Amino acid sequence: MVPLVIYDDQCYVCIKFAKAVNFLAKGRLRLVGHYTESGKQLRESFLDSSALNMFWFVDEQTAYGGRAALLPLISAIIHANGKGDQLSVQEACDIGCKNKKAVFLRSASLFSNSKKIKIN
Repeated sequence: MVPLVIYDDQCYVCIKFAKAVNFLAKGRLRLVGHYTESGKQLRESFLDSSALNMFWFVDEQTAYGGRAALLPLISAIIHANGKGDQLSVQEACDIGCKNKKAVFLRSASLFSNSKKIKIN
């Protein structure tokens, strides 16, 4: 089940980010959308109310959100082993999330949000 990336599957920028992560990791990381049934269960299991504000990288011991997730995610991409399956990401975004302002705000939120949650 781990490592995995939980991303906003209703956001244009986040979907593009998830596709880039999947490409770089050659499908060896599991990607889960926030608004899928699995994403909802994961949020309820160990994430908090800020879960939808950022993407998450989850390893065996910790859930890293936003800025805090960047280094662990890069490390996991470099060190991921095993055979992967290429992800097909469904784009569930309307035209409002593709405008310049939305792209800028969502990209800026990556640097303004950061959180670590220990998993028991």
